[in-house]
Amino acid sequence: MSAEQREALEAGLRQGAFPADTDIGEQRRLLKELVAGQPLPADLTVTAATLGGVPVAEITIAGVEPRHVVLYFHGGVYVLGDAFQAADLAAQVGRRTGARVFSVDYRLAPEYPFPAAVDDALATYQALLEGGTAPADIVFAGESAGGGLAVATLVNARDHGLPQPAAAFVMSPYADLTLAGATMETKAAVDPLLSRESLAARVPGYTSGQDPALGLISPIFADLTGLPPLIIQAGTHEVLLDDAVRLARQAATADVGVTLDITPGVPHVFQTFYRILDEATAALDSAGQLLTVHLTSAQRVSG
Repeated sequence: MSAEQREALEAGLRQGAFPADTDIGEQRRLLKELVAGQPLPADLTVTAATLGGVPVAEITIAGVEPRHVVLYFHGGVYVLGDAFQAADLAAQVGRRTGARVFSVDYRLAPEYPFPAAVDDALATYQALLEGGTAPADIVFAGESAGGGLAVATLVNARDHGLPQPAAAFVMSPYADLTLAGATMETKAAVDPLLSRESLAARVPGYTSGQDPALGLISPIFADLTGLPPLIIQAGTHEVLLDDAVRLARQAATADVGVTLDITPGVPHVFQTFYRILDEATAALDSAGQLLTVHLTSAQRVSG
């Protein structure tokens, strides 16, 4: 994609960004309208289901014989979004891994603060395991807050004595709710979607008095020992860039296999724009190839 096209995309995102002081209910309404105006690919089937008592969107792709399962966690700073709104991007991961996808409709703050989302995420993974799906056939994926939640769920599963899935793929992870990343300031001018102010406005609703540095809230501070391979992607035009970089460093320090893929000149969760952004398609293709390698490796070990 040309620099002019990237600039046009970012200009459009700036125009459509929600002001930090917008009421949560209004933000949810506007987001729902925005997603409703973008029809899903015709080959997707999305149905309501439950896993472990938690609502999920089950996504299947015509012509794809599912060999694996993607457990997907949507973004929205823990207060916005839902499993169905994330179906398009979630399906792109399933498409590239030959997988059925379960997009998790975890409870949102401020109505349901921490640990509701963490509890729901773990419950869905436990339900997959108890239903007979081998951990070697499962990968986690998520964007923004969902990326942070995916890593927190790996940590939570380990601490509950559960086996780890084959790998996790996180896009622009929101992994530090203390907002301590250097790029909160250094990338503020080029991020068309997020700012320290917009993020800070939503932190108290999720943490509800808990320390935002807790590992299950901000996995950047968690002990990541024993986690499966992580694939971390981010763009250089986002304030959360440092979350991705520090999360990768934390994983490497804990002897976790990690692939950090930084794409220049693109915004937060740029993979969403795969229809118009060549870099998005390339990033998803790369992640799909790596996930397939990790799934194959995990199955070989478990077998």
